[in-house]
Amino acid sequence: MWSKIEKIMIERGMNQNQLAKNMGVRNGIITDLKKGRIKAPSFQLMVKIADALGVSLDVFR
Repeated sequence: MWSKIEKIMIERGMNQNQLAKNMGVRNGIITDLKKGRIKAPSFQLMVKIADALGVSLDVFR
């Protein structure tokens, strides 16, 4: 999943800090996602990611 998130971030010119800020979460959450520490993100977290990236949740299927 991180590869999809990262691809969209690159397309949008967004870094991890900006994503975290747009999501309203601490940067550590993004780091945990990147490093695979969060294996199954909650629906709420996925909604925040999709909203922050400006994409539909369907992108992550």
